[in-house]
Amino acid sequence: MAHTKQKGSSKNARESASKRLGVKLFGGQIVKPGNVIIRQRGTKYVPGLGVRMGGDDTIYALREGKISFRTKKVSKFDGSKKVVSVISVI
Repeated sequence: MAHTKQKGSSKNARESASKRLGVKLFGGQIVKPGNVIIRQRGTKYVPGLGVRMGGDDTIYALREGKISFRTKKVSKFDGSKKVVSVISVI
């Protein structure tokens, strides 16, 4: 039985493709319904007025308007969350 490793490629040389997460549109920008505002894992940002959260925690616009970011205190222990809203512009 041989005690030296077989020559060849290593088993752990794979790397997953990046998921391109993060803020896609920033505060003050105009959005249309369906535009993706944030792609995230978990709820670092939470939806406010005029936006919804998809099944993969993506936040997208429901109506046309300007994006607004604000901080909301969640609880005494959890600290705060960033709330994303779309404000209608007439």
